[in-house]
Amino acid sequence: MKLDKKVVVITGAGNGMGREMTLEAIRRGAKVYGVDINEKNLKETAELAADKKHFAYSVLDITNRAEVAALPASVMKAFGSVDVLINNAGIIQPFVFVADLDFEHIDRVMNVNFNGPVNMVKAFLPELRKRSEAHIANVSSMGGYGPVPGQTIYGASKAAIKLFTEGLRSELMSTKVHVTTIYPGAIGTNIAANSGISMEMPEGADASAFKMTPAPKAAEIMLDGIEADKARVFVGSDASMMDKMVRYMPVKASQIIYNQMKSLLPK
Repeated sequence: MKLDKKVVVITGAGNGMGREMTLEAIRRGAKVYGVDINEKNLKETAELAADKKHFAYSVLDITNRAEVAALPASVMKAFGSVDVLINNAGIIQPFVFVADLDFEHIDRVMNVNFNGPVNMVKAFLPELRKRSEAHIANVSSMGGYGPVPGQTIYGASKAAIKLFTEGLRSELMSTKVHVTTIYPGAIGTNIAANSGISMEMPEGADASAFKMTPAPKAAEIMLDGIEADKARVFVGSDASMMDKMVRYMPVKASQIIYNQMKSLLPK
């Protein structure tokens, strides 16, 4: 599916990968309906759009099922149809071990990262199935298959999205709705700040050890994967390499991840 002349709904469109995918999709000729919980950020995205008539948005909490259920009508009013749903919005947890993570943070991470995309899929699938060709893309994470200490609940939420998306793709194989799972590695975004989390480097931590894929490049890779109808899209060499390592030598992969992350872990 080429995005030219398509209507794309993107969550988390106010910043980071969501904003970059929004701007790139519009450059490719799509109309984008952005969703974000932060109105200021959405307005900034709107100002950056190459064609402002091709961007509309709603300030919305994807964990609120009533608000999400009403969203397709807003998209239809703005653009007349919907062809693509990209569930990008997500948050990380505080960088602490499970034993020290309170249930408020656990519930919030699971609600935003898993329940939110499920809400969106349930709301939009009836409209997507009416199209001659449609697409759903859910953003998981390298942390959804590679265990990251200090981000265990985040990883669990992204592992849930991984299997949810794979199951959805299987269920929709006989339809015109195609499904993609996206696995970003380390991306240069402000996800920590957007999650309400301070990520100050502990003393002795080596920030240069974490190679980042620039967000605009990540957006291009993601949209290329959607247009090519790929089942899986890995963003960054770290994501694709870790996928292979976890499958072929899971114990060693866990040790490598731990060694890479230990400077960030609680003492």
